Amino acid sequence: MRKIIGIDIGGSTTKIVGLHKGEIFSPLLVKAGDPISSIYGAFGKFLSENKLGISDIDKIMVTGVGSSYLTEKIYGISTGKVDEFNSIGTGGLYLSKLPQSIIVSMGTGTTFVMADKNGVTHMGGTGVGGGTLLGLSNTMLNVRDFNDLVKTASEGNLSNIDLNIGDITSDISESLPLDATASNFGKISDLATKADRALGIINLVFQTIGVMSVFASRIYGIQDVVLTGNLTNVPQAAEMFKRVEDMFHVRFHMPPSAEFATAVGAALLYENSENYLEI
Repeated sequence: MRKIIGIDIGGSTTKIVGLHKGEIFSPLLVKAGDPISSIYGAFGKFLSENKLGISDIDKIMVTGVGSSYLTEKIYGISTGKVDEFNSIGTGGLYLSKLPQSIIVSMGTGTTFVMADKNGVTHMGGTGVGGGTLLGLSNTMLNVRDFNDLVKTASEGNLSNIDLNIGDITSDISESLPLDATASNFGKISDLATKADRALGIINLVFQTIGVMSVFASRIYGIQDVVLTGNLTNVPQAAEMFKRVEDMFHVRFHMPPSAEFATAVGAALLYENSENYLEI
């Protein structure tokens, strides 16, 4: 049996994975400038690292915003295009091994879908995501690199940035603990350091995504939320989502290879004989 390749062409990165006998292998990420160049660059690197030839590939499945620029087969290999939302849901369920869940794709922006055995429903999204992180970081801190932002934030203190419930009231509420955020950047101090501001930016983005995930989970009565996309690699993500989880009684999951969920879903949709557009 030859191999299936899934490629997710996003706004800032292109991700590629292999699928063979129901198992994913060799997930790989490259920066996406020009979408066509990034597709061929990612595919060429994938073949080289896995010592594969074109004849070893049975099918290439592409998805993501950049896939609209692809108008011909990749290196003459049979190439299909599949809906991004279906890919997000399918890949999220596969990686998490859950029967149903809200799947959140955190890329340049953020997308929310509900997925179960009956299919995938696109719920909506927000423009708050990785692009927001880098845009605010560039404007506020003159930091343009994602890894530099994360490193800068590692020694930050949110008490110099965010206004908490305990800052404005002493009344205790079961639903709103005193350390819950009342306003992101609502208490920014003159003494706030660059690290404090960097952490505040990351917290603002993750809290926004986290709370929107809670709203999405309540619509369907589903407590499991699977987080996917590049932002799952941010070291502060686990702790920040855990605070939302504890407050709103949902369960956040970040499965291995979560950043590749959409590419995984694209490959699986072909293996599962789902509808796709032949290029």
